[in-house]
Amino acid sequence: MEEKIEKFSEILLVESEAIRFAAERLDRSAASGAVRLVVDCGGKVIVTGVGKSGIIANKIAQTLTSTGTVAVFVHPSDALHGGLGVISRGDVVIALSNSGETDEIIALLPALESRGVSLISIVGNIDSALARQSDIVLDASVDKEACPLNLAPTTSTTVALAIGDALAMAVMAERGLTEEDFAANHPAGRLGKRLTLRVSGLMHESPNVATDAGWLDVVRSLSNFALGAVNVVDEDGLLLGIITDGDLRRTLEKVSTENLENLKAAEMMTGSPVTAAPEMLAYDALRLMEDRPSQISVLPVVGEAGRCVGLVRLHDLVKSGL
Repeated sequence: MEEKIEKFSEILLVESEAIRFAAERLDRSAASGAVRLVVDCGGKVIVTGVGKSGIIANKIAQTLTSTGTVAVFVHPSDALHGGLGVISRGDVVIALSNSGETDEIIALLPALESRGVSLISIVGNIDSALARQSDIVLDASVDKEACPLNLAPTTSTTVALAIGDALAMAVMAERGLTEEDFAANHPAGRLGKRLTLRVSGLMHESPNVATDAGWLDVVRSLSNFALGAVNVVDEDGLLLGIITDGDLRRTLEKVSTENLENLKAAEMMTGSPVTAAPEMLAYDALRLMEDRPSQISVLPVVGEAGRCVGLVRLHDLVKSGL
């Protein structure tokens, strides 16, 4: 087993070294030209490849799309049987082939030329037919595959993927993509939620009680709304305080039985509580509740002119996936 683990580690080192060598021999002029072609592309980016290279090409297309560049994966065989309709003048094509002689891609080249598209190739053979007919060539050659038989595409696909990632990230940087731009394309991801989800999207209708509400009315409101707290407001809906389940218990422990009848919400509430605004990022509200000596489980939501418009719970914020 120990020998197999050593082989495992050795393969990782082989692939990492191949990426390092690719960086060292990088043709900076070609890399710059590839970035410029993609940034200046007036249409879309088409990424193509066959077999394992096709899988890598698909991933590169998705990375480009998620970082602000419209990109589509097209299999060359599909392109030759009608899929060419998606490729038009002004597009940029990125073709992946380790040998640079892949039949399906070579067969596609005349059609690409007739459409006047720019061609970037990521190839393992810079003297290949594909490389010779490309506007930009990015060298993805490797000395050997990590496969013990030197047959299965391993190191070569890893290097091609790394070059595709490098191209996408360089284009992203050139476009000046911000975290907010990235989040807009990833609304369901954690980063997207943290940068786009607002308190207004998670808050509940404000569970309001008046300052003169009796303790039984407060208990009924806590039970009816089932949010763990009620907001205490004046006649204009302005927030005065909050009563949590804990506030209720602590108050009842201190008040004698004979004084319960006269107990009002104003005597039970925590005045001037920490609040959130509807437009506040939900993630900021989460941090506001957690990053303190004693965590807060609920926040009143206060809108314009101090009017209480809702209540947001720590449970809802955590459940949202922030």
